[in-house]
Amino acid sequence: MTKTALVVIDMINTYEHEDAEVLVDSVRETLPAMRRLIGRAREQGADVIYVNDNFGRWRSHHDELLDAALRGPHADLVEPIRPDEESLFVVKARHSIFYQTPLEYLLKQQDIGHIVMCGQVTEQCVLYSALDAHIRHFRVTVPNDGVAHIHADLAEASFRMMQRNMNADVVPTDEIDFSKG
Repeated sequence: MTKTALVVIDMINTYEHEDAEVLVDSVRETLPAMRRLIGRAREQGADVIYVNDNFGRWRSHHDELLDAALRGPHADLVEPIRPDEESLFVVKARHSIFYQTPLEYLLKQQDIGHIVMCGQVTEQCVLYSALDAHIRHFRVTVPNDGVAHIHADLAEASFRMMQRNMNADVVPTDEIDFSKG
């Protein structure tokens, strides 16, 4: 039986980009669900993998990205869900968590066949990552209350696309159990 892992997408963020103000409101709304989900994954022994944009900082590593976000104007959105000592970290440069990253190799090495994705942005990075996961034959779950959006209408359409076209389970955070693989 393969394992389940939680992938936290782009939550180490300074929110200094276009549409950040709208996104921040959505992150504030979804943050409690993300905290519960990360806590449950850790309690149940699932790998928690942070996959984060490098924001064009090609010489940085995960600690530098985290430090910049914690010094930023919205550190309160990063602190509650920051990686712990056991968390894994993958840096990405584009929308998909798989595009030119070692994530697929990492998942296979860890015998992970099911990924739960939380984070941001539903209608961008989460949607594209769900498609790439589906193409790679990973089972995908997306908590509809654990991903933040910029455009609510596009987020709703994205959920429908993930369910219909990618066979993703789109469910509330509290229905996700990491012990079931």
